[in-house]
Amino acid sequence: MYLSLFAVLACLSSCHGSFVEDEKKENHCDVLKQLLESSAVAVELRKNGFHRELVTSVELSPDDLRWVRVLLVHRWPRGVYVDPYQLADHRDWQILINSAIDLELPAHKTSGFITYVYPAPDGPTPRLIKVTIPVHTRYHEPSFDGEAFTAVEIEPPKLLLRAEKCTQLHSLEPHTVVEAPCTHKNLSTCAWLQLPHQQDQGSVSVQVPVGDESLVIPVCAGTLLVTMICCVGLSKYMWTHRIV
Repeated sequence: MYLSLFAVLACLSSCHGSFVEDEKKENHCDVLKQLLESSAVAVELRKNGFHRELVTSVELSPDDLRWVRVLLVHRWPRGVYVDPYQLADHRDWQILINSAIDLELPAHKTSGFITYVYPAPDGPTPRLIKVTIPVHTRYHEPSFDGEAFTAVEIEPPKLLLRAEKCTQLHSLEPHTVVEAPCTHKNLSTCAWLQLPHQQDQGSVSVQVPVGDESLVIPVCAGTLLVTMICCVGLSKYMWTHRIV
């Protein structure tokens, strides 16, 4: 009799634990759905010249974000680059770059790249996230139509969210599920929910000065002439003062 009673209690305990676990998973998925429906992403550029700062602000509305992980996916144009050595000094967030970056190449000899930014990787996710990434513009080819500047458009990042206990992401349609690295160490990929595109989420533009192709011949001729005059003057000075 006692054995039968013990078996019944064990079964009830197991069923209750399974029910609680399923309820937790459902709650985590509900939190993700709320985030996708109410979160907002905004970007702005700070500073001037060839060295700027791209500030990304993410506002998350639910209060309970203990199990939520956030990922910002930036698709950078070839006209700008980030310095991996400079980014290594940041401790508030972690970053993964999908390809090697040559800091010296001009814009027309490079291609775009992707970065994965993980805000607050070691602690709870805050409701307001701000990530400041130093951005540097590359030198561009001279303009053939006399334009003094060219525009480089930087798109806002994609916001991806996931919760470890919400495994049935495909059931949260019509939201988009994408695969991306789980952490900045790039050891494995995870399924993430992507925030839908917002109409007011526009790109930011960087005006980069460029040279004038029509001035190539005068500049080269002037440079050659100045070089020859300097060489003649220096040779005359050395001959006059018998400098060997």
